[in-house]
Amino acid sequence: MLRLFLLTVLVLITFFTSAQEKQKYKIAVVAFYNLENFYDTVHNPMVNDIEFTPKGEKGYSGKIYNLKTSKLATVISKIGTDEKPISIDGPALIGVAEIENDTVLNDLIHHPLLSDRKYKFVHYDSKDLRGIDVALLYNPKRFVVEDSKPLTLFIKGRPQFHTRDILWVKGKLDGETIHIYVNHWPSRLGGEEESAPYRAAAALLCKKNIDSIAFADGLQKVIIMGDLNDDPTSASIINVLGAKEKKEDVKKGGIYNPWIELFKKGLGTLAYNDSWGLFDQIMVTSLWLDKHQAGYFYFRQHIFKREFMTENIGQYKGYPMRTWDGNNYRGGYSDHFPTYIVLLKKL
Repeated sequence: MLRLFLLTVLVLITFFTSAQEKQKYKIAVVAFYNLENFYDTVHNPMVNDIEFTPKGEKGYSGKIYNLKTSKLATVISKIGTDEKPISIDGPALIGVAEIENDTVLNDLIHHPLLSDRKYKFVHYDSKDLRGIDVALLYNPKRFVVEDSKPLTLFIKGRPQFHTRDILWVKGKLDGETIHIYVNHWPSRLGGEEESAPYRAAAALLCKKNIDSIAFADGLQKVIIMGDLNDDPTSASIINVLGAKEKKEDVKKGGIYNPWIELFKKGLGTLAYNDSWGLFDQIMVTSLWLDKHQAGYFYFRQHIFKREFMTENIGQYKGYPMRTWDGNNYRGGYSDHFPTYIVLLKKL
């Protein structure tokens, strides 16, 4: 009887272990990358872009532009490709910031390193004084756009204040309806404390739009990404968006921010005066957190940081290898590291 019992236990353990090993998942990588002043070389008289032309102080030539495009394509081509289960086709969705226009986006997605993925994009021109916008790149094999629009930030009492629009895109990720917000909130120019109300206003604009959709259509799967010019523990994110550090604290319809924990550990996506900031964040709403659902669920987050993207000598050692140091061309990639999250779905 004892031998029979032990044999039965062994069979059950083997069965359940085998069942767990056979569970397979589909993966979707969602990324964000600030491309650091990705301008073309043609002067647009409607915006302040003269420095990024051949006649500007930077001497921004076609050669430098082509190198910049190639370096950005190199980074994007590698994001998420070493994830398990493997994501051969890279990110399904990539939010980008600091792009001038459709020209640079077209040159980027048609670069030989990316052309096989056949990325498309959603982009609107904003009234930003520097002429930079946000956009969403997407793999049409994975994502189908259903609707989109720019959300313009207005500051009461400051009619001449213009910044980047927030991009809202609705679509189907492998058949599942999701909403995406790509952000590049107002900078800290003039001081972090003095400029904080502008970022709080951007956070509120984003939150109100999410709430309005939930009110009209019920709770949705939402991804909020961008260069927020604030850290995960800043008031705009904690108080205005109401983002939580721990999944168990996220209430129905609330927002989970997986970057708070990493920031508290001293990790970041950009550095200034030997201090790390983590402005480049990707957050998800509560419907992404159930791992037992039929659709995609949130799995994990990463800062994409590779040796070739990192300064290895001098006073900026360890920083992201940037394109420019003032007007001096450094030949880098961007002054931000990209971030990405992994979504999984049981097959």
